[in-house]
This record gives sequence, structure tokens and C-alpha cells, in this order.
Amino acid sequence: MAVVLPNAQLTLYVLAHPWERDANGVPVPPNPNQKPAPRGTWPGSVLEQTDGSWSVRLDPAAWPVEPGDTITDETGRSWTLSSARRHAVPGCSDADYVQGTATLNPPEVP
Repeated sequence: MAVVLPNAQLTLYVLAHPWERDANGVPVPPNPNQKPAPRGTWPGSVLEQTDGSWSVRLDPAAWPVEPGDTITDETGRSWTLSSARRHAVPGCSDADYVQGTATLNPPEVP
């Protein structure tokens, strides 16, 4: 197992979860033109994968995180999470982290 070290200061923008529902009970996503307030900024890691997706590692203080939430770094790049899960290491909370996959906004064109 490899250790992934922080390579960026990541700011997390969390959408309201769960989404409001319409009259038929269907979840309605929030307005994409309104960016939520940032939850915080932590050291983290973003690494591009061979398939074009991005692997994201966040500080556990960022939890809870859901697909659709946005992350930015200090250079202005932005990613939208497509998955996220919290990893807790029993007996060693210093090794806890949040793992996710994301897409770059806007996606890179080959």
C-alpha cells in the first residue's frame, strides 16, 4: 500500500443534502449557478488517473462529503466529486482520510 501525501490545499463546497423533492418525490438538484459557501480548506491530494478521472484524498474533517460536491485548489482548478467514502483506521485516527473520485471542471479535451 502506498501513502498518498498532500499536494494541494483543497477547499470543499458542499451542496445541501439531501436535495429537496418535487411534488412527485423526485430529488431536485440545487441551482448549478449558485456556488455554496465553502466548508473549509485542508491539505489534500488530487491525482489524475490513466482513465481521465481524478483520485481525491481529503482530510477527515471534511466529512460528510457526497457526489456532486465541489473541490477547488489554490490554482483555481475545480473538480466535482462522483464518489466519496470515509476511511477510518482503528486505533490510529491520524491515518483517517476521505477517498473520492472526481471529474475536472471543465473536463480536459484530448
